[in-house]
Parts: sequence; structure tokens; C-alpha cells
Amino acid sequence: MNDIGKYIFLLVIIITEVCIGQDSILFEFDYARFRYDTVSTYFEIYYSISEEDLKPVETAEAIGVSAVLQVIITDKISNQQLINKKYNVNTTYATFSEAEESGKNLVGMISFLLPFGEYYLELKVQDQNDSARVKYLNEEIISRAYSFEQATISDLEFASRIVTESQNTNSIFYKNTIEVVPNPHNIFGKRLPILFYYAELYNLLSDTTSGDVYINKQVVNSLGEKVFEKTNQVSRQNNSIVDVGALNISKYPTGSYKLMLSLLFQKTNKGVSSSKRFYIINPDVKDTSEEISKSLSVVTSEFGVMSEEDCDELFGSVKYFGSSNEIDQYESLDSLNAKRKFLFNFFIQRDPDPSTPENEFKQEVEERIDIIEGRYRSFTKTGVKTDRGRVYLIYGDPDEIEMHPNDYDRKPYEIWYYHSIEGGVIFVFGDLTGYSDYELLHSTKRGELRDDNWQRRIIAN
Repeated sequence: MNDIGKYIFLLVIIITEVCIGQDSILFEFDYARFRYDTVSTYFEIYYSISEEDLKPVETAEAIGVSAVLQVIITDKISNQQLINKKYNVNTTYATFSEAEESGKNLVGMISFLLPFGEYYLELKVQDQNDSARVKYLNEEIISRAYSFEQATISDLEFASRIVTESQNTNSIFYKNTIEVVPNPHNIFGKRLPILFYYAELYNLLSDTTSGDVYINKQVVNSLGEKVFEKTNQVSRQNNSIVDVGALNISKYPTGSYKLMLSLLFQKTNKGVSSSKRFYIINPDVKDTSEEISKSLSVVTSEFGVMSEEDCDELFGSVKYFGSSNEIDQYESLDSLNAKRKFLFNFFIQRDPDPSTPENEFKQEVEERIDIIEGRYRSFTKTGVKTDRGRVYLIYGDPDEIEMHPNDYDRKPYEIWYYHSIEGGVIFVFGDLTGYSDYELLHSTKRGELRDDNWQRRIIAN
């Protein structure tokens, strides 16, 4: 589920205290990608199925609940299924009342080797004892390459429990001498006050001239404020290591947060980072962010720790919302502090409701960028630098997408329809190179590239 979906799910929990219908199953999943080799990513899917939403049945051996989890992974370009597997998930109880009032979740993990590329991930959970109880989830995913030469960080895995130096080697959650019990909901709070995380750091010895290496850990709230930060030196005895940690979030108010891990190199002043959003439900903690936001400044905001490269990358993503004067103004800035201040004010000026602690414009842009990087990243470009990414960032989700991934006489192409813009406009993208980098070929939107003869460019050779 993407970040927007998870946030809606969080609100549903707060408002309705998770009132789920009888024909549905409370089911959630998450995933993380880890380096494997030069052609594949090690892909882990974490799932959680509510036991109390499953029908208990008595057998000769015990009383139990059981579900069937089906996982389908389809290549986005060729439309071929790489994976279509079913898994039985079950547990047993002593009595029916124990089964009906368990309040627990069936938590598990499935792992695959996934060749680099873009895929559709589909998951279906069905009660084995009541076929009417079923839940479907889907998401577009990318299996991306990890460098074997430059320092980098894997995805973050959030966990409800981590046991270091674990002896439970038979556990499905055991890896690198550690047992990591995932939290697929990515929700923490009063019932789960400690956020555990797991990440892998690669190629620490790739540049021995860069001096000491440090890992910086930050938690940022929805306002972009740092609510936690810690920096530790990283041992460079091994080229790749595991980083695990625990954060006490019991004092943070309900809301959306982001954990960011960054590797920082002392001499070069460069770094790489990996981040992930999580959610907190702490109804007993007062939210003071509105008072804090009134005194928010560049120094105390997330912009205050950005490098010049970070500033340039962010402005490269959001410049489409700026005027030509603002673009010229940013390009003329010659200091890091000036760029930080510019970006701080850029977002403040576009806050649609300054009376609220959240900057809704900034949140929407961040959510779109998260989606873009997950969907439209190519082998040579980040998502926001692709044509589809740019259009999605500016105009949002299309009302309709017409996809042609494998017409016999045409190169892959897509037509996006926006019915509420200028009375209805289209954008046509084509994969002319065969590397999943869809170029904008034609649009009826004023100010965009127009080529009414675009079809000649997608004729297969």
C-alpha cells in the first residue's frame, strides 16, 4: 500500500477504531529490497492477517483459523507472470472463544529473487473456511540495482521486535544472526511504543580516502521538523554491515513521520541516504506542533540540514510549481544557506492553510514524489526526471491510463487522460529505446509538447 493509502488507513483506525465488515479481512503488507547480485534484488514481502477476521473451525487435532495468501508478480513491460504462488497461513487455539477473541495477527514473510525491472504486485488473502471473506491489495514495484562499487543503503524494514545474536535459526525472520519480526502496518504508538528498524550498509570500504564514516539517524514529522537525531561513527572493518536500532516513540503525538538513515563521509562531505515513512497513534500525547510551527525557522526545519546537492535535487523536482522569476532567482544563488532559505520560503508561501500545523502543499508534493520514484524510475534516471514522473508531479494521478505494453507492431506506449483539465487533455508517452524510459510524444495540454503525428514514432522496426 502506498503512503497515501497507509495514511487513510491510519485515519480509519483513529476514527472508527478499526470497524471491519464480516466479508473483509484486515490485511496489510510491506516490503524491503536488499542487494543480491548484478542482475537481481533480494525482495522481501512482509504480511499481517488479522486472526479474528478468520472463521475458526474445529478439527480432530485442534481449533484453528487458516487463510490462503496468493502472490502474483507480473512484468510491467512484457505482461508475463514471474511469480504466481499460494501459501497456507494458519494457527491453532485451545477453545473457540480464544480463537474469536485473539486480537492477534498472523505475521509472516515471503522472499524472492527478482530481476531488475518494473512489476505489478498483486496479493489476495482468502479465509480457507469462508470463501466470502477475502481481501485484495496491489502495488507497482521496482527491482533496482544496488552498486557494488559505491557506498549505499538498503531499504529500511520496520519491526515490532528484534533479537540480536538470536539462536532461533529456524525462524523465517532470521537473517545475519538477527531475528527481525516485521511490522507490516508501519504503525506504532501506545500499544507498540518501540520502533525497531533493520537496514544493510554496503561498500563501506569502497573509498578509503574519504576519512571516517558516520551514520546519521533522523526522525522528521509532517511539518518537516526534526524530532530526533543521532550520529554514530561506523566501523569500517567490513565492507558491508547490518544496522539495527530501536526508537522510543511513546512521547510523539499522533501523525505521520519519516525515519531517514544517512551515511556521511567526513572528508568529502558527501553521503547517501535511505528513508521510510511510519505512523504513530498516541491519543494520550498532546500535539504541540501548531505552537512549534509558529516559531519554525530554516535552522530548525529539515532544510537546515540539507546539503547543496540535496537543495538542487529538491528544487529540480519542485521548480515546475515556481514562476520563471523564481527559477532565475534560485539559479542565481551562490551559497548553501541562501538555497536553504529559498526552499523554506518556497514551501511556506504555497501552504494553502497556514493556520494548520501541516503544509498540505508540501505533503502532496512529497507523496507524489514517493509514488513517482516507486513507479517511474528508469535504469538511468530518477523518477522525477522522467517525462511520466514530471507530468504526474505537476498534474497528479490521471483519470484514466490506456496501456499498450506489447502491441505486435508498435513500441510500448501509454496514453494518459485528464478529464478535468482544460475540458479534457491527453498525454502520450512512448518507450522508444526499450529501457522503460517513456518519453513524452504528444499532448493536447497547452504549453506541452504537441505532435499530432506521434504514432509514426512508435512503429516497430
